[in-house]
Amino acid sequence: MRGIFKMLPSRKGGMAQRLRFFSLMVLCFFSVSSFAFAPRAEAQTYRFSSIEIDGNVRVDDSTILSVARIGTGQAVSAGQISTAYGALSASGLFETVELEPRGNRLLIRVKEYPVIGIVNFEGNRRVDDEDLAAVVEVRAGRVLSPAQVEADARAIAELYAERGRTAAEVTPQIIPRGNNRVDLAFVVREGSVVEIERVSFVGNRAFSSYRLRNVLNTKQAGVLRWLIQRDTFVEDRIALDRQLLSDFYLARGYIDFEILSVTSEIARERDGFFLTFNLREGEQFRFGDVTVVSEVDGINAADYAAELRVNAGDIFSPSTLELNIARMERLAERRGLRFIRAEPRFTRDNRNRTVDVEFAIVRGERIFVERIDIQGNTTTRDEVIRRQFQVAEGDPLNPRKIREAAARIEALGYFAETNVEPRTGSAPDQAVVDVEVEETNTGSLGFSVSYGAQQGVGFGISFAEQNFLGRGQQVAINLNTVKGSRDISGSITEPALLGRDLAYTLSLGYKETSDFQNSNFDTKEAYFNNALGFPVSEFGRLTLRQGLLIEAFSGLPATASLRLFDDQNFGRAITGTLGYSYVFDTRDKGVDPTRGWIFSIAQDVGIGNGSRRFLKTEARVGYEMAVFNEDVTLMADGRVGLLHMANGLSRQRERFQLASVMRGFAPGDSGPRDFASLEDDVLGGTRYAVVSLEAQFPLGLPEEYGLRGGVFADIGTIWGVDGASRAGINMVDPATGENSSDQHLRATLGVSLFWDSPLGPLRFDFSRPLKKRDYDKAQNFDFSIVSTF
Repeated sequence: MRGIFKMLPSRKGGMAQRLRFFSLMVLCFFSVSSFAFAPRAEAQTYRFSSIEIDGNVRVDDSTILSVARIGTGQAVSAGQISTAYGALSASGLFETVELEPRGNRLLIRVKEYPVIGIVNFEGNRRVDDEDLAAVVEVRAGRVLSPAQVEADARAIAELYAERGRTAAEVTPQIIPRGNNRVDLAFVVREGSVVEIERVSFVGNRAFSSYRLRNVLNTKQAGVLRWLIQRDTFVEDRIALDRQLLSDFYLARGYIDFEILSVTSEIARERDGFFLTFNLREGEQFRFGDVTVVSEVDGINAADYAAELRVNAGDIFSPSTLELNIARMERLAERRGLRFIRAEPRFTRDNRNRTVDVEFAIVRGERIFVERIDIQGNTTTRDEVIRRQFQVAEGDPLNPRKIREAAARIEALGYFAETNVEPRTGSAPDQAVVDVEVEETNTGSLGFSVSYGAQQGVGFGISFAEQNFLGRGQQVAINLNTVKGSRDISGSITEPALLGRDLAYTLSLGYKETSDFQNSNFDTKEAYFNNALGFPVSEFGRLTLRQGLLIEAFSGLPATASLRLFDDQNFGRAITGTLGYSYVFDTRDKGVDPTRGWIFSIAQDVGIGNGSRRFLKTEARVGYEMAVFNEDVTLMADGRVGLLHMANGLSRQRERFQLASVMRGFAPGDSGPRDFASLEDDVLGGTRYAVVSLEAQFPLGLPEEYGLRGGVFADIGTIWGVDGASRAGINMVDPATGENSSDQHLRATLGVSLFWDSPLGPLRFDFSRPLKKRDYDKAQNFDFSIVSTF
């Protein structure tokens, strides 16, 4: 109010001053009144009687109008015109868009994106054009989309990053060609491979860094960095390494194991990564008291306790728990009891570092498998994946069986990625098991070069397919030739005959040899074999087999052993065999992953022309254990063989050769022999017994080289030659007077070099017989190498 009163004229101002004041007040009154009572401004609207479209060549008018959603004769607001502009711009059809109202006429002016003529890749030397084309979406003949071009450039860079070239840069270039057409080029600057220079561990006390690096899928760069693909830094591979480390420690009883962090640092020159795993191992725990209780009426806990295969003091591991749970639940299934679960309950004793386990037999949730949905298998048939499940639609849902099925699907090797997850089905008591897979390559065509100390250089070609026609069948064809030997062979394996765990294998082949195993004779043979294998226990597998062999013996010099002439004079030998082999193997699969047993026995009954009858038996028992924090592996192995002829004479290829059962001896030049022949021909033996001891250990070299050392000792004997007592055959060494077909102990000591090379595992043996017969010929060095290009 004071401001207003200050504006009032004083009495002393005079009439002129008062007139000016009142004039100002009147002017202000009319100005405020005109503003307050003016009508509201209406929003601008248009009503178009016609719509003209200009600039479109490939896109017709109706398509543009349907995207813009503006018609003639209707009221159109400025906001609708703005929306139409946004829709046309976002359609990806036009490079520029203009909407211009001209009275009752709307002009839509567009400029279409050009059509791509050619898509090229430039600067790529390490990755083929075909591989790059597989990851891009743009194609010749399609409309150019800048957003898609940028996305494809990122996809190419990601492909290079997966191959260790994280510094790769991809620049798309658009080259105008006139007539609204362009060529597109992705210019690649590949950069150098960023390798992992060092993998280190912090906090590991129980196991050496050397042992842990062998667990990882990622490897350090070594001298063969140009061949090894796992020494490049790939971010996604770290997740797999974390899982491998966790599984390794948990399988060895470290239940508190934790990976605190994984850090990757790039070198200052940006040419290498340093990877560090920060671990917390905790203490190793073992099983304490293991008991079984029943919480289901009518079920006797003692029956299920008899199925346990774990003792107090065994290493506590998830695999052992799973094995025992599976055994008890299978017992319930055999007795027709559904939804029975073995639920482990744990009591931890930190002082004694033990875990007491109480397996409670309980009733599980009444949930059924409604269906199994499989997605992502473009080649592999559904039944190949479905048969990995031990449950079918309508069966009770068992989470353990779902996990086991997921592991079996992954173990097939047909898929790069697998994911198996159950979810709620159409009702609360129904579940749908979703299986998502991503196919990977399962076939290979290889050309090989081989070398053997005796055979020299050889060449071969091979074809292998692990998932033939998506049926899960394995097919292999091989053609090889080395000095004095040529052979061709093929095989096909059906791993699930009749939809069951029955592996059927059919194999056939033909082989010719000259101067067989350094002997002065030639052989020709053709074979046809059938085999059917199936599991008979958790660690045992039985294989039944049938074979047919046709072979001939020729080219003997006149001074050869009469015992060899028996084979040549016999002519073409046709032999049919029926046999079996049983293998019980707990190595890497039993309760303790650091040790295991293997036992095997194989027997074949042979019936041939000329009333030949024989029984051939071979047996083996071995034990393997890892010591010194699993850095050293000790192995002991014993083998015996027996060839018993019920009728007729054995043939050269059927008898055992010393070089085949003991190291350090030359093939064809060691073992029982006929001194009556000019060349003192080696005949082989009908019996052998060998004990082998071996130790493998690190050499102190960086593990990325893949080199390990070993020492071994073989002690054994080979003896017995049927039909050697007749005139004209002399098994007695004239120099010593001993019978070469008798039991004579032989011993070999040697060292080995193991190389896990990119070309495959190689073994170099340097040996020296400590005890041999004067007529035995030693072979102090032997190795084999196969290179596939």
